[in-house]
Amino acid sequence: MANEPARNPPAPLTPDEELAWRALARAVLVIPKVLDGELLQAQGLGLTEYSVLMNLSEQPGRCMRMSELANAASISVSGLTRVVERLTRQGLVERVKADTDGRGQLAVLTPAGLARLQKAYPTLLAGVREHVMDHLADLDLAAFTQAMSGIAAPEMGPPVRRIPPTSPA
Repeated sequence: MANEPARNPPAPLTPDEELAWRALARAVLVIPKVLDGELLQAQGLGLTEYSVLMNLSEQPGRCMRMSELANAASISVSGLTRVVERLTRQGLVERVKADTDGRGQLAVLTPAGLARLQKAYPTLLAGVREHVMDHLADLDLAAFTQAMSGIAAPEMGPPVRRIPPTSPA
């Protein structure tokens, strides 16, 4: 269990491992903020909205269950609800009830949403090339991809909400 003390504590990081860990930690925090800022400035569309539109565009029928879309976009279901509401007000996404069960909700990409995604794509592509791919040019991309896929496997899902500590009685 994660809260139990380790029987055999892990070995300390080597200096190279420490540098790699800190570089990765900084990259996963900084890159999304940089790309979000560039998209907002150039397109008026944030990275989370872009991710929602992109994920919908890649699905058959350009629709997904809200819970699956939240996982794909790496945000909470409540966070996705707010994003989809904003996108719905802009006419980029519609929310409909799932045919298979009356309780399920689907997010559906509209033609306007697809056009908006296509308009924003060159901005994101330029940012990804400049801030990520250009720095990986001399690496084995297959090995890099495999390592990153192991670090952040899709089944890990969106971040878990922190539960506030209970106060002593």
